[in-house]
Amino acid sequence: MTTLVNDIAKITLSTPFAVGDVNVYLVKGDALTLVDAGPLTDMAWMQLTEQLSLLGYTPQDIEQIVLTHHHPDHAGLLDRFSSDVTVYGHTYNRFWLKRDEHFHEEYDRFFTKLAMESGLPEEYLPAIPKFKSPLKFMGNRKLDVAIAEGDGLPGLGGWSVIETLGHAQSHLSFYRERDGVLIAGDHILASISPNPLIEPPFEGEMERTKPLLQYNASLKKLLDFPISLAYTGHGDNVTDVHGLIPRRLGKQEERARDVFGMIKGNRVTVFEICKRLFPSVYRKELGLTLSETIGQLDYLESNQFIRKEKHEGIYYYFA
Repeated sequence: MTTLVNDIAKITLSTPFAVGDVNVYLVKGDALTLVDAGPLTDMAWMQLTEQLSLLGYTPQDIEQIVLTHHHPDHAGLLDRFSSDVTVYGHTYNRFWLKRDEHFHEEYDRFFTKLAMESGLPEEYLPAIPKFKSPLKFMGNRKLDVAIAEGDGLPGLGGWSVIETLGHAQSHLSFYRERDGVLIAGDHILASISPNPLIEPPFEGEMERTKPLLQYNASLKKLLDFPISLAYTGHGDNVTDVHGLIPRRLGKQEERARDVFGMIKGNRVTVFEICKRLFPSVYRKELGLTLSETIGQLDYLESNQFIRKEKHEGIYYYFA
């Protein structure tokens, strides 16, 4: 049964994605707030409407939506809500929510260049536009108000914004100091480690971001907050966030050691490592597996275990 506990109710919606169900949150305050909105499917809208009804509300009662990040399982249903509803989130949401011609040009240009630098054979390049296929589950609705690190949440006294980049370049978490509650989006998950996804850089920035390094830094940042409970974007709540963080970082270290073993004594491209890391899924999930592979290489390079050189437009990594 969907219930409000300490002014928060978890609402679970089905998604068309491999990650499974997504959690969104109704938060009562001066403004009735929905944190995240689920994917753009009729099923998710029906489930949301039914669970709001159990709490005594309708979608028309929602006054504002606050986004943890822009991924379609979290931001898809935005345009099913009235235009009177204010949408808050990280400024980078603007690039993804209102996808114009410029968005598609930038996206395809960025990932084509990344694929070529990663040593993808030419026959794989037609797969790049398919990286965007999950966006069919995202509506087209602008961000109304940008919020950032340290801001309070309008209409929700006592809540503040923590920037937790890594899984997405727009990722924010929301913290309530009086009881240590965190709404963590996909930054903290109970049973899986979020995939830090490579995305085109912010407007005006030339260098691609290094999401795995960002993610690790964002995890360590949470050690400074006395967190009693994390409400997560998928799966169960987490009660021991400070215990989970070293385990996540330890697993990352193990994975990097495995990748280092593949590189030592060799001179390899991202694609060659990707095929070894994900032999059964790299063709089907090329975007995700390239992101994960590049993340591991960024990590090893930042710790000076490996170096890279560019030859004829392709990066080669060696120990």
